[in-house]
Amino acid sequence: MNGQMPHKSLINLLRGWPNQSLLPVNQIKAAAVAALSDASVSTPALLYGPDPGYEPLRESIARWLSRFYQLEAAVGAKRICITGGASQNLACLLQVFSDPLYTRNVWLVSPTYFRVCPIFHDNAFQGRLRSVPEDEQGIDIDFLRQRLREADQKSQTLKGPAPWRKIYRHIIYTVPTFSNPSSRTMSLARRQELVQVAREHDALVITDDVYDQLQWPARKPQNPPMLQHAILPRVVDIDQGFEGGTERRGADGFGNAVSNGSFSKIAAPGTRCGWAEGTERFIHALSQCGSSVSGGAPSQMTSTFITHLLDTGELDHHIYTTLQPSYARRYYSMMEAIEQHLLPLGVTLPQGDREVVGGYFVWFALPEPLLVNDVGRHAREEENLIIGEGPLFAVAGDERTKDLERQVRVCFSWEEEEKLAEGIARLAAVIDRMLTGLSNGD
Repeated sequence: MNGQMPHKSLINLLRGWPNQSLLPVNQIKAAAVAALSDASVSTPALLYGPDPGYEPLRESIARWLSRFYQLEAAVGAKRICITGGASQNLACLLQVFSDPLYTRNVWLVSPTYFRVCPIFHDNAFQGRLRSVPEDEQGIDIDFLRQRLREADQKSQTLKGPAPWRKIYRHIIYTVPTFSNPSSRTMSLARRQELVQVAREHDALVITDDVYDQLQWPARKPQNPPMLQHAILPRVVDIDQGFEGGTERRGADGFGNAVSNGSFSKIAAPGTRCGWAEGTERFIHALSQCGSSVSGGAPSQMTSTFITHLLDTGELDHHIYTTLQPSYARRYYSMMEAIEQHLLPLGVTLPQGDREVVGGYFVWFALPEPLLVNDVGRHAREEENLIIGEGPLFAVAGDERTKDLERQVRVCFSWEEEEKLAEGIARLAAVIDRMLTGLSNGD
């Protein structure tokens, strides 16, 4: 451990991007040519769009979601709003449905997506972000319910009233399926309880449902199947139909959940195109966000390309014949290395009994007494390896950072496939040396 950089190529297991080889360049090129070669499509594509977004795409997304989630009542286009992606839409959701004075807190499942906190800060919630722990079933409902009770009290309102929108008392943010960063999937029971709690405390649950289509069997099968349907209903689906749904007696029609979707993970991040799904009343309010009304619907031209990909089946073909098998191979390669090199050293994994896994990430805990910041530093200096260190995924300003001091996130989507096992082997070498040093009293 001389601190000198070794002559090894960099392996970055922190970056949560798709590998360049998985980008559907030819499909998007064909979609662009088709859209821009048809005046009935290219003219609206190049003009300002309607407030809720490009209508053909809203209709295509509604049909596509209804099939994937196997919904008894098909999603209508009026429940879909086109967005500039999940991050851009989160900002719009906060602008429309929260108030810096009336909205008490933002509650985030911890660990959380580390780039989401600045979006809440930009909307005047700095110092009012609160973490909610999760267990093997997902969000800790008892903890959340107790903290919501403590926070509920009368407060002032800064924003003026508007007949088309609602201000919620609380905001809850989570990634329920194949979560970033913890890779966990929230159980059906917890999703139902979350809806109940949100209704009890006038909370809006914002779910980033961006990894749902990226799924495969947890154990490597001889012939991996294409998984063309969701493993669980979304929180927004449960809100629509659970115990009377969003139109139950006494409800205001806005609902208590919104699904924040994106084509970044299943098409390409550069498309900057996504969607929100909620009740018709909620979606209308979202479409009236000032930036959308002034600038026209987000991603208007890109929307015509995505419509072509959906309507021709090219997007589904890309998901099921390229992304699912490619990410599955990458996941299995990384997991085999983890089982071979890390588990014998005392590393532990969450939710080991799942039948279906997915997303971009694997999350695990280091053996005591190792701390991830020390391990990460040695990995960079000695192995030219970058990992996701647990405290990076803490809720900003929250006191629960200590719970993440032994946690690691590694990503299997970005690096070349053959480097994934090598990256885990390098990490194991660092951990082994550190544990040996501790046992020797170094």
